[in-house]
Amino acid sequence: MSTPTAGGPGTAAVMLAASGLAVTFADDTRRRPDTVALDDVSVEVRAGEVLGILGASGSGKSTLLRAIAGLEMLSAGRVLWDGMDITAVPVHRRGFALMFQDGQLFPHRTVGSNIAYPLRIARQPRGQMQERVTELLDLVGLTGFEDRAVTELSGGEQQRVALARALAARPRLLLLDEPLSALDRELRDRLATDLRRILVETGTTAIMVTHDQDEAFAMSDRVAVMGSGHVLQTGSPIDVWRAPATEAIARFLGYTTVLDKSRARVLLPHAIGQVALRPAAIIVDRAGEVTARVIATAPSVAGSRLRLAIGGVGEVDGVSMSDLTVAPGAEVLVRVDAAATAALPAQPAFQK
Repeated sequence: MSTPTAGGPGTAAVMLAASGLAVTFADDTRRRPDTVALDDVSVEVRAGEVLGILGASGSGKSTLLRAIAGLEMLSAGRVLWDGMDITAVPVHRRGFALMFQDGQLFPHRTVGSNIAYPLRIARQPRGQMQERVTELLDLVGLTGFEDRAVTELSGGEQQRVALARALAARPRLLLLDEPLSALDRELRDRLATDLRRILVETGTTAIMVTHDQDEAFAMSDRVAVMGSGHVLQTGSPIDVWRAPATEAIARFLGYTTVLDKSRARVLLPHAIGQVALRPAAIIVDRAGEVTARVIATAPSVAGSRLRLAIGGVGEVDGVSMSDLTVAPGAEVLVRVDAAATAALPAQPAFQK
């Protein structure tokens, strides 16, 4: 996970300030109410910062990105860039660049021609265009690919070309809409690391929309979690991970069990509020201090996934390592891996 460092984005000037954004989609059939896609949403992005917008399908995250780009009509709110109101500025004059999950490359153009396209539109001299294309190919790890047809590239290579094209004209703000979601997991993880490196090296200010928390945490300085058209929580990846603001956010992040304080204290005596547990938080261990009964088991790569019953807690998920074989009905000792738990507010509050 990446967090702001002293002297980095966390201390830089605010470049984008979107406040009170609202977007409503009218129902053309007039059979049901209009859809409120964004409701009083506010976000800020500092110079050189990568803000991850994280949420499930239908949470409003892509609508927010499009609203910032100028592609959605606002029913309320303002978008400011470096203190100047650009709410009414057309998309093509905002100086922003967008990159989508399918890359939207021109299939009839070469790699170099795709990257040079925004420079050609800006009427840059041929020599400068060539120099910039060469620089970007090196940056995204595709040196020597300039004359390749984009149809000959792998999915990951095509996304690198799309990124290079998005960066070509040195945009004031880069908007990334699920840029890696069409790729397989291994490639996504590798490209997320590369993309983060490229954004940092170029000092690019960016907003990335994703439904994947691992992707958001790997690439972002801060994350904003969305749900039902609202921003529910904003913070550094590690803060959001360790202290989700609500049970709903915790479950979205992969915590499968939420215990109130009284049940949590059976496992964690010093718990001061609700505790969320990931599936691997409770581990069968001969040195454990809490007794559990195995209800069900399922094999996993490193051992077994378990369903456990613990007195005073109820049924919870757990794991056992490969050197400990357990069967349904067995009594076992367990311990809690604190790194796989998160503290929740005792009375979760809605946050904007």
